[in-house]
Amino acid sequence: MNFISVLSCLSLVLAAASAQAPKPCVAPALMSGGFTIMDANGLYMSTGTISYDTIGQRMRVRTQGLTGNQTTSLDQLMIFNQGVYYEINWSRLSCKKKALDGSFKPMQVPSDAKLMGQIFLGSSSSWGMGVLVNNWYGELPQNGQYSMVFTEIGCIPCTMSAYTPASGWVTISTFNWIIGNTNPMDYNPPFFCAKAKLEETETPHTFFTAMQSLAMKTKQE
Repeated sequence: MNFISVLSCLSLVLAAASAQAPKPCVAPALMSGGFTIMDANGLYMSTGTISYDTIGQRMRVRTQGLTGNQTTSLDQLMIFNQGVYYEINWSRLSCKKKALDGSFKPMQVPSDAKLMGQIFLGSSSSWGMGVLVNNWYGELPQNGQYSMVFTEIGCIPCTMSAYTPASGWVTISTFNWIIGNTNPMDYNPPFFCAKAKLEETETPHTFFTAMQSLAMKTKQE
């Protein structure tokens, strides 16, 4: 009887430990915040705002490039479930339509992601000194890799890094998230995008390479 009791207790402990292990999550349905993006060599940097609609699988990104004393602004609309994104230049009223690999969605941890570890950003010594986060990693198309840091509570994205042999490393940091979107029209292409034709490419952009391309173009403008 004692042996059976010990086995039962061990089973309960193992079940509880398994239930407490972090699992892939999805961010709140509607979110808005800020971001910065930089490559490993610091060759370009861009900052801006980001809005995301989890249900519609759409993202709007507005960037501000920093070049000397001047700032330049570009715009991007990603529609993951349609496999396309738009690069929008409001100063020129120009629009480019490009292919997007919609298999990787930045506002959720992929179901096949692996847990690297759970840590505190800041300190766990006292309440309010730190944030408990989970670090995930996995593979991208074109022999790429990614890592993502999401909060344990709320599944809020903090940082995302990716590497591909073709484009190298890129890191995106997010901040000042709020739940909800202020302008539902953000997810509709502007009128001058109606005639944009899909550009033909050998491989579609991923979220990371699209953001990388936008940051580089923002600096060049």
